[in-house]
Amino acid sequence: MQKIMVTGASGQLGRRVLHHLLHTVKLPIQNVVAATRKPAALNDWAQLGMEVRSLDLDAYASAEAAFQGIDRVLLISTDAIGRRAAQHVTAIRAAQAAGVVHLAYTSMPLPEGSPVLFAPEHEATEAAIKSSSLPGWTILRNHWYFENLLASAVPALQSGMWFSAAGDGRVAHIARDDLARAAAYAVSRTEQGKNTYTLSGSKAYNTAEIVQLVAAAAGQSIALVPATVEQLAAGMVAAGLPESVAKAYASFDTNTAQGRVAQVTTDYEKLTGVQPLSFDAWLDAHQAYLKG
Repeated sequence: MQKIMVTGASGQLGRRVLHHLLHTVKLPIQNVVAATRKPAALNDWAQLGMEVRSLDLDAYASAEAAFQGIDRVLLISTDAIGRRAAQHVTAIRAAQAAGVVHLAYTSMPLPEGSPVLFAPEHEATEAAIKSSSLPGWTILRNHWYFENLLASAVPALQSGMWFSAAGDGRVAHIARDDLARAAAYAVSRTEQGKNTYTLSGSKAYNTAEIVQLVAAAAGQSIALVPATVEQLAAGMVAAGLPESVAKAYASFDTNTAQGRVAQVTTDYEKLTGVQPLSFDAWLDAHQAYLKG
């Protein structure tokens, strides 16, 4: 049985991938390796018998050591915006050197020419994967999480106003746990192949529809307030976010307005054999949270 490694395994997505590898794909725990900069954060998995390895993608030697004896790798995009492309290239080089036969990577929809400020890092990583000598790879172009909506929903529920620069652009959100399930299947499949999947929810909504559904789930009214991207970023800075982070979040709305996250695909079902969680079902599951 091949050894499968999940990088960034201590993060929210990584932990759910570990869960699905064991409980959905049903791999033996001895065939799954969790890699992270913070091994102590995975003590709970280590106590269950999972091998946990230290992995620092700012240091090639660390990656080279971590990937030894690994057959298949899920490279979860790191949170080091600005350094991610270099970190990912380090992982790809180390995977090649270690003889990894298949690498899966969590990317984003349509990174080429995207107005999302960190999209070039995904585009560069995809290019590095495609030009590598890895025998097989899978690029997972993950749509935005439903969970990302909470960053807008919570302040909107508090103020009664949802500010948006997305116009009538639509988003085919998908649950984080569904993306974790898809990643678990993608990294554990036995065939080689070189494939790109765009993983979306089953329906795309514009912001007006999202606001209406969130308000109904929370049992209160929310007004949709159109804004420019600059106004949106300024409001987030005023709320305490660093300017660079605020501009990155605001760029999501530009991306949405351009229709770059509206595509609904059947790729999730192709990988997993099941339908993704609907927005209505996700809202039902988070209703108590939204109601405070």
